[in-house]
Amino acid sequence: MLAVLRHRTYRHLFAAQVIALVGTGLATVALGLLAYDLAGAAAGSVLGTALAIKMVAYVAVAPAVGAIADRLPRRALMVTADLVRAGVAVFLPFVDSVWQVYVLVFLLQSASAVFTPTFQAVIPDVLPEERAYTRALSMSRLAYDLESLFSPALAAALLSVITYNWLFTGTVLGFLASAALVVSAVLPERAARPGPGGGRRSGVRGFLAVPRLRALLALDLAVAAAGAMVTVNSVVYVRDVLGLSEGAVPLALGAYGAGSMVVALALPRLLDRVPDRAVMLPAALLLTVVFAGLGAITAASGGAWRVPALLGVWAAFGAACSAVLTPTGRLIRRSVPAGERTAAFAAQFSLSHGCWLLTYPLAGWLGATAGLDWTTLALGAIALAAALLAVRLWPAPPATHVHSDLPLGHPHLADALRVPTGWRHSHGRLTDGLHAGLR
Repeated sequence: MLAVLRHRTYRHLFAAQVIALVGTGLATVALGLLAYDLAGAAAGSVLGTALAIKMVAYVAVAPAVGAIADRLPRRALMVTADLVRAGVAVFLPFVDSVWQVYVLVFLLQSASAVFTPTFQAVIPDVLPEERAYTRALSMSRLAYDLESLFSPALAAALLSVITYNWLFTGTVLGFLASAALVVSAVLPERAARPGPGGGRRSGVRGFLAVPRLRALLALDLAVAAAGAMVTVNSVVYVRDVLGLSEGAVPLALGAYGAGSMVVALALPRLLDRVPDRAVMLPAALLLTVVFAGLGAITAASGGAWRVPALLGVWAAFGAACSAVLTPTGRLIRRSVPAGERTAAFAAQFSLSHGCWLLTYPLAGWLGATAGLDWTTLALGAIALAAALLAVRLWPAPPATHVHSDLPLGHPHLADALRVPTGWRHSHGRLTDGLHAGLR
């Protein structure tokens, strides 16, 4: 899998992603401490509001960016976003009121909503061969998981010798380094946008016009239900349900990350042999089984078995979510012409975070008012309904089919033969429902 790092442009872009993620992780720790300084015992509500603002920025800004991003230089767009993020981080140590935190968080996350979809849309052009691109997606998933483990540990080590305000300096340096790496990368020429009548509508409306991308949105909702349960209620399970110390909270979160990483490492070889549909749909359905296991732990009145069981459930959540999320880029890449990828990735970025905007407060509010039993039941029901909807929206295709409505050069026609009625091709054993969203 590491062979993709031999590609110079991808290596620079991947390094930019990793360094920016570490900087963001340091900022997350520092923001928590800053919120406590400003609000004391109400720091949790400040962070909850900041998290909601982050999701609102993602949902609102990404579609607007997608509408114009394909007309702008991609490198300039990513570098500008990094510089804006660095500029915002410079001001964070100097805030003295909560409203300033909210404004700066909105600006910071709005810049991230520009950078991330653009970055995601560049990688398929940098690595056009599908096998290499699949491995790049796994590398990206691993980067997110490792950052969630590494950044808190790094922050803890730094806080032993410096105050938390200096952590924002690490964030600034991370974004500046990311911008420098993007500048040093030689990006391929952007594919031309389809002419009038030759392409599909871009943006959220165009994204939702493709059946298997509608299925992807349902899959994102299932993942958000599971992820919100882990993110919001891990501390409640560890401290209240199991009666463990604060030090066990990172262990629980680490189990989730470990499950995700194991699957991310295994997926490239698996996806060489089986289609995306055969991986993503079963993984989403597995989430409902894991919720059932979590329900058993929640309902149990005691027993030492609950500690390893919770770690196993969290690892299973991580594994299933990774199996859904990692192939997402492949699905989008195959679903839209190259000239519309940034808009499609921006739409997916916005819509998927809209799912998190629903499940985050639901997980917190239900857990606080109705208890973990009802929270598990509600989020498990959402995951089940979303998974079943995805199965319905993403039907298995016939092995051989003809397209008469796709423009020449569309990625779905890479292996097609010209026939009088259009383009004929066969996916054979590896059919994955591509044509279901293209008719």
